[in-house]
Order: sequence, then C-alpha cells, then structure tokens
Amino acid sequence: MPLIDPRHASRLLAFFTSLFMSFLMSGVVTAINVGLPANFISLWLHAFVMAFAIAFPTILLVLPVAKRLVEKLTGT
Repeated sequence: MPLIDPRHASRLLAFFTSLFMSFLMSGVVTAINVGLPANFISLWLHAFVMAFAIAFPTILLVLPVAKRLVEKLTGT
C-alpha cells in the first residue's frame, strides 16, 4: 500500500524536482556571488528558502507546458 495516493504523483514530482534544484542552484549561485565566507551556510539556506518559494509554484505551472512541448517534439 503506497504512503501517498498515486493521484498526487505529478505534484510530488514537481515538489521534489523544485526542492532539489532550488537547493543545489541556490548553493552554487550563493558560492559564485559571495565565495565561501564563515556564514555561507546561513546565506545558502536563506537563498534556498527564497528560491524554493518561487520554484515550486513555477514548476507547477511550467511542467504541463514542458510536457506538451516534449510530446510535440518527440511525437509521443
């Protein structure tokens, strides 16, 4: 028996995709912008929270469009 109803699979995919990408990208961009100061982790986590707050709703809107584009380009 699944922990979460399979009906929510697309939202879970969007959640985890945006979570991982915003975590990694906020760390990279923070390091590029400020280097690795003593308070790097604090700066990174702040940037991550801000990025995730934007990334999750954005991916919910963009994912269906991207899916349609891929279907048209691949003929699937």
